[in-house]
Amino acid sequence: GRIAQGDNPAEIRRLDAKAITVKELCQTYLSDADKGLILGKGRRPKKASTIAIDKSRVHRHIIPLLGTRRVKDIAPSDVNRFIRDVSSGKTKLDVKTKKRGRAIVRGGAGTAARAVGLLGGILTYAIEQGVIEKNPVHGIRKPADVVRKRRLSEQEYRELGKILAVKCLDEQFAVTVQIVRFLAITGCRRGEAINMKWSEVDPDNSCLRLIDSKEGSSVRPVGLPVLDMLNLAHNDNGAFVFGGTVAGKALVGFPKLWKKLLKDTPLADVTPHVLRHSFASIANDLGFTEATIAAMVGHSRGTVTSRYIHMIDTALVMAADTVAGYIHGLLNGKTFMRKSYALDRASREAALARMFSQQLEVAGDFEERLAA
Repeated sequence: GRIAQGDNPAEIRRLDAKAITVKELCQTYLSDADKGLILGKGRRPKKASTIAIDKSRVHRHIIPLLGTRRVKDIAPSDVNRFIRDVSSGKTKLDVKTKKRGRAIVRGGAGTAARAVGLLGGILTYAIEQGVIEKNPVHGIRKPADVVRKRRLSEQEYRELGKILAVKCLDEQFAVTVQIVRFLAITGCRRGEAINMKWSEVDPDNSCLRLIDSKEGSSVRPVGLPVLDMLNLAHNDNGAFVFGGTVAGKALVGFPKLWKKLLKDTPLADVTPHVLRHSFASIANDLGFTEATIAAMVGHSRGTVTSRYIHMIDTALVMAADTVAGYIHGLLNGKTFMRKSYALDRASREAALARMFSQQLEVAGDFEERLAA
């Protein structure tokens, strides 16, 4: 056809690229993401879980609002309209997706901020593919994301402990209760706990060596209560720490079990992220620095040094002991009089005296053996 008529093939491809719609661009982008060709954090291919979220935002927000538009025609004014439409709930949805499944799509500033962030990434991809020369999302003022401030009070920790003590007797919640306790005393992300394998647990160095966390590989200090819990949970039933009903597989259906666990309780609004935020908040209450807290919960610190840590700093292990021990105590119904870490002179002198007395005992034993 067109080539036989004397058209330039390169020019045809260029014009075809210029005519691509937003829907077609999104489909190509997601296809490349599935192949590992789209890079995310740390210049690593996007994780499957991240791609799943991207697909949801594309199909629930971007395509319905912009899908039929040609990419080259998208202007900053269109991006601003997109933000307003998502923020106002124009794309909100509540539909049945499959057997016992349901898709609930909400609007709001936070949803709009994340959706336009993805749109900007897809349009950057379009620049790389030669479809457009400028990204219309650049320079757009995005709505402020909603900061989740919910954290557990000390009384709510005690309430959670009571709930777990009862539910652990029910076989259907046995593994779920273990995961909830683990999340509470480590600050780990939900997916990190569910998919954690025994090979990633390093009890000798009091840490977890997570191979594939949100930030890539991650070394996390954990406190003695965590090691004690894992020691009790250890079994030979499979590679996963919190195994599911199928041998050798991780637990499936945790979100539904979580909701069922807390349904009709004073903590029905609590999410796994609330436990993570609460862990960090308790650590802050106890006087630990932002850098220490970041290391304990696995936040990306962006420094070259942090990427090559293999051994955990003793100070971090002590911090993990303190925070995990404090939360473990709350879950067991304890009430603490002290609300900060012991940094007064008397406490520090007592710790030093204890260390020196132990050293003297070791030296004394050594001298007795020599004399014998």
